[in-house]
Amino acid sequence: MDFEQRLQKAIERGQQRGEVQSREAAARAMSQDEMRQLHSRCRLELSEHIEDCLRRLAHHLPGFQLESIFGERGWGTAVSRDALRIERGQRDRDFSRLEITVRPIGPMMILEIVARGTIRNREMMSRNLFEAPNKIDLTKFKDQIDRWVLEFAEGYAADG
Repeated sequence: MDFEQRLQKAIERGQQRGEVQSREAAARAMSQDEMRQLHSRCRLELSEHIEDCLRRLAHHLPGFQLESIFGERGWGTAVSRDALRIERGQRDRDFSRLEITVRPIGPMMILEIVARGTIRNREMMSRNLFEAPNKIDLTKFKDQIDRWVLEFAEGYAADG
């Protein structure tokens, strides 16, 4: 075989290998519907975990009210406290809130949780964690939610 024939055969083998790899990648890749279904399952499990953690937080910190969140911002829970403070005859309000939500799936097809925390009128936290639903480790997400709640509780107790 001359070089021209060997070159042509090498190109054909490369094209065949590329087609096989493309078919394998397509088989591994999830369709958009599958990604949405997986996102929904993960969202449900994570939002239940968020609610459980924040319910416990509200139980330990008197005066905090639990609020469910659902809609355009996502699904999750918030705890908040609006306290009246009187110093030297001046009335002032202290607002504290921790909100953790699972964002709706968007064009990037990722699962994202967002936490925002305010302690006595000062924003102390704005965090997020995201991952493709087909690569998500729910334990990692739940551990991160736990850390955010603990961080807020510690900050609130220290500022008391």
